[in-house]
Amino acid sequence: MSTALTERPVTGAGPVTGAGPAARAGPVTCVDGAVLLDPARPLHLAHAGPGLTIATVSIDWLRDQPSGRLAGIVSRHLSPGEREHAAALRLPKRRVEWLAGRLAAKHAVRVHRRRRLGITGPTRDISVDAVPEGPRAGKPRVNAPVEIAISHSAGFAVAACGCRPVGIDVERHREISPVLARRISSVDRPAAAGPHDRLPLMPPPLRWTCKEAVLKYFGFGLRVDVREVRLTGWRPDGGFTWSPGPALRSAAAASPWPGHGWAREIGGYALALVW
Repeated sequence: MSTALTERPVTGAGPVTGAGPAARAGPVTCVDGAVLLDPARPLHLAHAGPGLTIATVSIDWLRDQPSGRLAGIVSRHLSPGEREHAAALRLPKRRVEWLAGRLAAKHAVRVHRRRRLGITGPTRDISVDAVPEGPRAGKPRVNAPVEIAISHSAGFAVAACGCRPVGIDVERHREISPVLARRISSVDRPAAAGPHDRLPLMPPPLRWTCKEAVLKYFGFGLRVDVREVRLTGWRPDGGFTWSPGPALRSAAAASPWPGHGWAREIGGYALALVW
């Protein structure tokens, strides 16, 4: 394989149901089929309907590349400043995880801009950094009129790009202690019991990713207690609903609120997306 990650044909998706901060549900865009977690596939790109592009990069694939080929990928896709930052990361594990996240974000932005705005250009011209300070410090941002979100866990990095804020979280499946599971779910209350509400069946790791994806959407991350995100429903198509606790409602009062939430278990990972 060349030093470029292989950009596969971008797939699409169909309709499902969505969610909002006050447990509203309505027609949104399907994410099912838009996320592929395959350790042997370096890069997967997909459009989750209009306005949202998702990229997945295999950390395992990157880690297995010879040093010369990996250096070629870095040179092809990173800007000089990003290459300097990558070189300063002392731990190889952290370096490859950081690289995978940046590659996912850059490819998501590149494909999104080409599809939505008709703008083309190399990935190295797309610069990804983070908000340096304030309540949203660490939130990823890009030198383009789009919004991005990045997450990585174990063997994969995922990124989402859209015209509006977006939050994404991926976690490899792990056992969660009963104490933490109760802490995560203690504030969750189904908005209305019904045959299609699967919230009582949602595994604790998936609950965690839903809550963290919401907090990443606003840029707060875990500086805000995950219990400030109160899940109220989870439908068979993956759409989930939630409502904010008082601290989150106050902290995010000036922010645009998301209209959609989606969560699934995929190949031993929990994945949640909010936009």
